Amino acid sequence: QVQLVESGGGLVQPGGSLRLSCEASGRIFSLNAMGWYRQAPGKQRELVATITSGGTTTLADSVKGRFTISRDNAKNTVYLQMNSLKPEDTAVYYCNADRLVYYRGGARVTDYDYWGQGTQVTVSS
Repeated sequence: QVQLVESGGGLVQPGGSLRLSCEASGRIFSLNAMGWYRQAPGKQRELVATITSGGTTTLADSVKGRFTISRDNAKNTVYLQMNSLKPEDTAVYYCNADRLVYYRGGARVTDYDYWGQGTQVTVSS
């Protein structure tokens, strides 16, 4: 079974840092672009950052200069380094793979818009 497993969330004071990780586990053949999204209580899910398989990144305006997205293709893992955290960064953070190719049995399967279960980030004093 293939999963996107997020880790690294938690409680941090304003101005602090956290590093989120998302590992695609299972018999992965390839991952295309991956991204981080977040959803605060009562709000819609929003894009935070994306990174292509070649390393091209995009960041939401609200996190530019504070967050960095990176990936290790050999480990099928994407990271989100979050610095200078603010209370308004509080949300559940979700990892996404826009196209995931993996082996199930003897077959190669392609799935689109694959999501992790989310990890809570709380910024509070």
